[in-house]
Amino acid sequence: MGLMASVPASPTPTIPARRERVFLRGLADLDVPADVVETGQGRPVVFLHGLVGLNDHWEDVVQRIAHRCRCVLLQLPLLDLKDDDCSIDGATALTARFLDRFRTEKPVIVGNSFGGHVALRLAVEQPDLLGGLVLAGSSGLIEKSMVSDIQLRPSREWLTRKIGELFHDKAKMNPADVERAYLELNDRAHARAMVRLSRTARRNHLGDEMHRITCPTLIVWGKQDIVTPPEAATEMNARIRGSRLVWFEQCGHAPMIEAAEPFGEAMLAFLDDLDARG
Repeated sequence: MGLMASVPASPTPTIPARRERVFLRGLADLDVPADVVETGQGRPVVFLHGLVGLNDHWEDVVQRIAHRCRCVLLQLPLLDLKDDDCSIDGATALTARFLDRFRTEKPVIVGNSFGGHVALRLAVEQPDLLGGLVLAGSSGLIEKSMVSDIQLRPSREWLTRKIGELFHDKAKMNPADVERAYLELNDRAHARAMVRLSRTARRNHLGDEMHRITCPTLIVWGKQDIVTPPEAATEMNARIRGSRLVWFEQCGHAPMIEAAEPFGEAMLAFLDDLDARG
């Protein structure tokens, strides 16, 4: 389950972004604040991040496709979730509540890592909420968890090693993201939430459920992903009827960072295919 790390900030997008905070009510019957960024116009495409992920980690892909669609980035405070919300079930319920606003135009859901797992759950259990699915390094089948040896007060060295496992090119790590993760996970409550979220996801194996997915599906994967290895992508492709699999060479678990350009190209082709289907 990946900590997401980003390359240094990209140039300001030419398409203006709209930002807002929304409150979602999930399984714990609490108001959960979520940060939303929207840019572009057209078919809605909703992006879901991984554990300790940010909306910013989608920026380079979004800049490449925002001329073509309405990009909506949803950032849930995963490590601040409480009680029943702090689980794969809870994160899925909160995301479904957010997607209720798109009832008149089913969005494409794009998910990386834990966010991909949430997207898979929605495609299986609530197919009326989405019109397409894009999975990038998604958990739900095969995963090397970073929490197997997690420390309640992790060192910067440990986090640097763990975050480095997400990348084929370690130079793509942003030291600021290591520092952010260090501060987050040295909070005992956040570290425990990380463990709980990861463990609930690992127990939620979806291999026997993926045949139920009927929406158009694109699977994009780094050939050098050691967190959710390539055989996970191959198996998803075999289990999801009609899905298309695109490989990115020299790329690890975060293709939206290491392979933003080909990721964007694959997304544009997928959107063209959806339009052709009507």
